[in-house]
Amino acid sequence: MKRDGHTHTEFCPHGTREDVEEMILKAIKLGFDEYSIVEHAPLPNEFIQKAAGDREAVETASMALSDIRYYFRKMTHLKKKYASDLLIHIGFEVDYLLGFEDFTRDFLDEYGPQTNDGVLSLHFLAGQDGQRSIDFSAADYDEGIVQFYGGFEQAQLAYLEGIQQSIEADLGKFKPIRIGHISLCQKFWQYFGPEKNVFSDEVIAQFQQILMLVKKRDYELDFNTAGLFKPLCGETYPPKDIALLANELQIPFVYGSDSHGVKDVGRGYDVYCQK
Repeated sequence: MKRDGHTHTEFCPHGTREDVEEMILKAIKLGFDEYSIVEHAPLPNEFIQKAAGDREAVETASMALSDIRYYFRKMTHLKKKYASDLLIHIGFEVDYLLGFEDFTRDFLDEYGPQTNDGVLSLHFLAGQDGQRSIDFSAADYDEGIVQFYGGFEQAQLAYLEGIQQSIEADLGKFKPIRIGHISLCQKFWQYFGPEKNVFSDEVIAQFQQILMLVKKRDYELDFNTAGLFKPLCGETYPPKDIALLANELQIPFVYGSDSHGVKDVGRGYDVYCQK
């Protein structure tokens, strides 16, 4: 089955705002059999108010809570409309936010029964002056996270610890079991120097610990090709060496284009097939 397990919609403020129906039609044209719509779940207002760094990074990070009913209404309509062409799954990409587990659990308890797929990701990390975005811009990441932790490798380790906490967190029975882009901390590695895509022994050990935990819990990993098309990355999340470690443990991967617009649908699928 040809499946895209990680896609977004016009409900995402940082996307292209192109109609999700056009993205679905593109997926059908490309021969996909399954298509997961997992829009960024709303962030708590308290988190948005307290987050630091570039305001655009947090204010455009997720869909609005007031859009939830419209989101479900439209996605359910499209799921039925294209049922003969494509199996559409509906859910959320949920952010793990340390200290806001109760909000996330309550959100999933309320809306989880209406979903049948999901991704659990880490987009924010404690940094300079508060929670900071991991993937908004290289300069913001440098100022807010890399300098805060004292170096690029230290930031990697802090991010990976956050990933581990997300796997271990009790987010209720509707917690997504697919962990999103586990190497998102590499999005801007070229900005920091050509050697930053070579992991230290300590970072490799942390990745291995995470993979063992994923295996133990029978979770899945997002094989996210978006990084291939980011000018300062050029690699998948996770990169090949970490994907090989996961393959050795027979951890299931689900391809994800992480598409936010029509042109992104199906991107890098050939790389996934070669992993």
